[in-house]
Amino acid sequence: MTENSKTYDLEERSFEFAKRVRSFVRLLLKTMPNVEDARQLVRSSGSVGSNYIEANDSLSKKDFVMRVKICRKEAKESRYWLRLLDTSNDSEATAEQGALIQEATELMNIFGAIIRKSEL
Repeated sequence: MTENSKTYDLEERSFEFAKRVRSFVRLLLKTMPNVEDARQLVRSSGSVGSNYIEANDSLSKKDFVMRVKICRKEAKESRYWLRLLDTSNDSEATAEQGALIQEATELMNIFGAIIRKSEL
C-alpha cells in the first residue's frame, strides 16, 4: 500500500464517519436534549475529517502532530456526544449508536498511534 492510499483511506473513513453521524441523527426523537447534543455531535464528527485534511497539508511535522491531536480530540468528543443521545429503545438507532461509538473509538486509537509514531 502506498503512502497516498493510506492517507486517502483515513480521509475517506473520517468522511464516512461524519456522513453516518448525519444519517444517525435523523433517526433520533426531536427532544430538546437530543437536538442540542446532536448539533454538537454533527460539528465534532465533521471536524475529525476536516482537521485530518489540514494535517495532510501541514507545513511542518509539529503542525502535523498538532492537527492530528485535534482529530483525536474531536473523535473523543464525538464519542461523548454519541453516548449522551437518547435512542428511546429504537433498536435500529441503538445499534447504529453502538457502531458509531466503536468507530469513534477506533479513530481515536488510529490518531493516537499516528501521534506516537510522529513524535519519535
